[in-house]
Amino acid sequence: MSGTISTNKTSTRQPYWLTILRVVLGFILIWKAINFIRDTAVLTSMIEQTGVGVFSRSSGVLTTIVSILSLLCGFFITVGLFTRISTIVMIPIIVVAVIFVNMKDIERNSFELLLSIIVLVLLILFAIKGSGQLSADEYFRLGAAIDKNN
Repeated sequence: MSGTISTNKTSTRQPYWLTILRVVLGFILIWKAINFIRDTAVLTSMIEQTGVGVFSRSSGVLTTIVSILSLLCGFFITVGLFTRISTIVMIPIIVVAVIFVNMKDIERNSFELLLSIIVLVLLILFAIKGSGQLSADEYFRLGAAIDKNN
């Protein structure tokens, strides 16, 4: 078995089109985070309009948390580092966006609801599947396997 490196992760057997989807998902999250950071009033307004008292009272803090988490998780998902953790962190944020924000605004902006649902489905997919072959996770996993065999 010298010279052969075997990892039993299912994420290494993913097709490359899933890698492209992962990168697109990461870019979407980064794009939304930049929009939220650029215009925090929009996100603060969306959080206040949820009708949930806890969210409305702490909308300033939640705006900062959602913006930063979207930016960091989007970056991690794009490069494929800590992909499962990043997707699991983002799933509750997107669920709240779908249920409390986008469902109320469906008549005015159905594109945001559709985008949020697609992002949610992709987050769930990558929480299950992992990052795939072309990712920082796989690079570090293979590096650790090589060091272990030497």
